Amino acid sequence: MSIRRKIIDYSRGNNLNHFWRLYRWQQKTSGGFLRDALTFMMSRSAYRHGGYVGPDAVIHGTPSLPHGLQGIFISRYAQIGEGCWIYQNVTIGEVNKKAPIIGNNCLIGAGAVIVGGVKIGDNVKIGAGAVVSTDVPDGCTVVSQPARILEPAVY
Repeated sequence: MSIRRKIIDYSRGNNLNHFWRLYRWQQKTSGGFLRDALTFMMSRSAYRHGGYVGPDAVIHGTPSLPHGLQGIFISRYAQIGEGCWIYQNVTIGEVNKKAPIIGNNCLIGAGAVIVGGVKIGDNVKIGAGAVVSTDVPDGCTVVSQPARILEPAVY
């Protein structure tokens, strides 16, 4: 990445490298003061970037956040697979301490809401503004409110 690109990303608040380093470090530590201090720093960093990532959320790999953490809420009970794209103002919330399990290579559009103990399969696309509260099988697309699942086309 060029120096110009780094400066632009930093000025916009999109440089999340330090946030993800804090997140990984916080995940590796066992309890105690160090974990509490890292959780505090991670939460402050997320707040600075305009979002929230729960300290106990399990995020495999580093998700692509094209608009930074702007308005993104990820519950502390959520699990997110590798290679996911999450756009702005997405809520991955919990109901009765049960949060979504999101598969690998998913795309979650702007303003989407995923709540409850639902399982989202691999390679799923969730459209902008969709509200998902049911399980979604692999390779499907989810659109509208209430959620409507479009099965993958078979050729």
